[in-house]
Amino acid sequence: MNTEKDFSPLTPNIVRALNDKLYEKRKVAALEIEKLVREFVAQNNSTQIRHVIQILASEFALSQHPHSRKGGLIGLAACSIALGKDSGLYLKELIEPVLTCFNDSDSRLRYYACEALYNIVKVARGAVLPHFNLLFDGLSKLSADPDPNVKSGSELLDRLLKDIVTESNTFDLVSFVPLLRERIYSNNQYARQFIISWIHVLESVPDIHLLDYLPEILDGLFQILGDNSKEIRRTCEVVLGEFLKEIKKTPSSVKFAEMANILVIHCQVADEAKLTNDLIQLTAMTWMREFIQLAGRVVLPYSSGILTAVLPCLSYDDRKKNTKEVASACNNSLMKLVTPEDDEDTEEERGRSMGSPSAGEGQPKMEGDGNDMLNASQESVGLSNISFFTPASSDRPHVTLDLDGIVQVLNRHLHDSSTGMMTRIAVLKWLYHLYIKTPRKMFRHTDNLFPILLKTLSDESDEVILKDLEVLAEIASSPAGQTDQASSCDITDNKLVLKVPDGPKPGQQPTTASKAMDSSPSTPSMNSYFYKFMINLLKRFSLDRKLLENRGAFIIRQLCLLLHAENIFHSMADILLKEEDLKFASTMIQTLNTILLTSAELFQLRNQLKDLHTQESCALFCCLYRSWCHNPVATVSLCFLTQNYKHAYDLIQKFGNLEVTVDFLMEVDKLVQLIESPIFTYLRLQLLDVENNPYLIKALYGLLMLLPQSQAFQLLSHRLRCVPNPELMRTVDESKYMDSKKQAACKRSAHTQVDYMELLQHFDRVQSKHLEVRHQRSARASDHHDRKLM
Repeated sequence: MNTEKDFSPLTPNIVRALNDKLYEKRKVAALEIEKLVREFVAQNNSTQIRHVIQILASEFALSQHPHSRKGGLIGLAACSIALGKDSGLYLKELIEPVLTCFNDSDSRLRYYACEALYNIVKVARGAVLPHFNLLFDGLSKLSADPDPNVKSGSELLDRLLKDIVTESNTFDLVSFVPLLRERIYSNNQYARQFIISWIHVLESVPDIHLLDYLPEILDGLFQILGDNSKEIRRTCEVVLGEFLKEIKKTPSSVKFAEMANILVIHCQVADEAKLTNDLIQLTAMTWMREFIQLAGRVVLPYSSGILTAVLPCLSYDDRKKNTKEVASACNNSLMKLVTPEDDEDTEEERGRSMGSPSAGEGQPKMEGDGNDMLNASQESVGLSNISFFTPASSDRPHVTLDLDGIVQVLNRHLHDSSTGMMTRIAVLKWLYHLYIKTPRKMFRHTDNLFPILLKTLSDESDEVILKDLEVLAEIASSPAGQTDQASSCDITDNKLVLKVPDGPKPGQQPTTASKAMDSSPSTPSMNSYFYKFMINLLKRFSLDRKLLENRGAFIIRQLCLLLHAENIFHSMADILLKEEDLKFASTMIQTLNTILLTSAELFQLRNQLKDLHTQESCALFCCLYRSWCHNPVATVSLCFLTQNYKHAYDLIQKFGNLEVTVDFLMEVDKLVQLIESPIFTYLRLQLLDVENNPYLIKALYGLLMLLPQSQAFQLLSHRLRCVPNPELMRTVDESKYMDSKKQAACKRSAHTQVDYMELLQHFDRVQSKHLEVRHQRSARASDHHDRKLM
């Protein structure tokens, strides 16, 4: 440094001492500067004070010579001490050169700069707050300083600054938050510790409302929560916990919507191998649960994102039990937010419908709203339209359910083969819930959902299949699924008549009460999707024989519980009548027949068919019979069930013209076993009335003659040997008895309008087709064998 330069009012001795390499001499110079500045303060000579500070800053603190910089720093600190309460007038000039030295490559100089700033801040106290961002920026750099002495000095300064902020009620949070938002994403461990400690302090000050700015720093807090340092994670957990407590206390002032997407992101684990991610996910999921409960319908526009994060967690094992439980609570709470009001079109949707009437041409119209197309898609709600949480009031802004987004998420999870069982169950529960609460809008997605719902019937879990069947049954029975157009499939001349309970007619807008009634599976009303469902279900059984073999009976029995059993059997019989694959038709009829004769769920239907007292029961018998003809033994069992014993005998007489295979004999064997079951108790008791049931006995003898001398033969033979002698059974007035029998027969024939001759002819036609197909199959097999030999 040029010692001849004029540094007045600093004396040459002070200048020399400030440039000395010894700390003690620089300290003496600082005391002289303090004395000099005090004189200027007493004289109120601000010009000279500024001049001294300027010299110390430009000529010393910012000098190229390291000793001069050290002298300048201690000199500036001395000026601040001398100024006392007036130091606030000169803080900018005092602080800026010191902060510049924070970037010095010499660690000793950085330490002296930290010491000088500590003295400046200690004197100025609250006056430094207008310069807080500069101080915070400088401190954040020193907090990660590699030198332990510098780091220790910065911690002292940090504590002092925190004390000042805590005591003050004039902290400028608005200007500080952008800086905080920028620095919160630092990956340096010490910088993170510094940031989180400051957020903890600011959050604890009553006059500083950091919660208002939480959306701007929440993402950064979750980033810090994933730090490798246990101490930093613990501090961050405390901070987030304090914020959550405050949110619960004052939910009306919380910007839930602005933070919803942040939570959605952190509810999803990118790297499951990293343990810290489990903590982030659990914390974010806990926050999400509270948000849903506190904000209510405000989070509905984010429901698709929430479900994307929540649904996979439902399949976690016990290692993530806490996360699974919280995710389940989130899922249940979110589901409760969906109400029937979400099925109503918004003004925007109504405007679009009115503005483009031609868009729906050629498409089936939805019940109650002619402008809504079956495949119409609903526009997702943009983020700009999200409203903040407000207390319930009459002018609460309308929140739109992101139904399209939800369905897309649910569909994606069903398609994903890696989706866990509990997640699949939750997805199906959601679909069922949406069809109950928002049926009209959900039916716009039905065509896309239908294939995957049918595919889900092949799931390994019975519980998944049960939930899937509930959804399909609701689709098939909901009044909202009734379209003006007939089903796309061909219907036979005997038009399928579905059993529909009292309620609104197709095409009529149901009332609230009737909606509630029809939404229950116990009282369904069949719609246009019912027949389509039956066709596709049978098609799936045809393509996947293992599904039919392993789960077919289970699926059909459950459908009989969810929907009318009569509808299920009537429609399947009607469809199978036109089935081209005769082998499948025979197998399917055999399955249906076994279910009909053995399942407890079919008790009412069996009773309906047992006596054929009504025109409806006769029509049902004829419908079943025509399809049952695909399987001769099943046809006979149906005649036994309906007490058409003469017709059963006539059919058995025709069995001599059929191809009797091992499978055929096995079916006869099973029928014999069924005759001995509780289902046919009434039939066995009728054997006591030999005179009035001759064809029953003949039919049973016909089955006996068909069987080889197997166990079933012995069983049926023993039963027939128990048939009593007619002479021994005459214990009543024969004339009166015969009159009662005639009256019963007349009563039955009065309601029965069955052309049994036509049914026998139909049986012959069906069996001829089966025989022809078998011959063709045998011929093809023979040709193939001959070609192999050649």
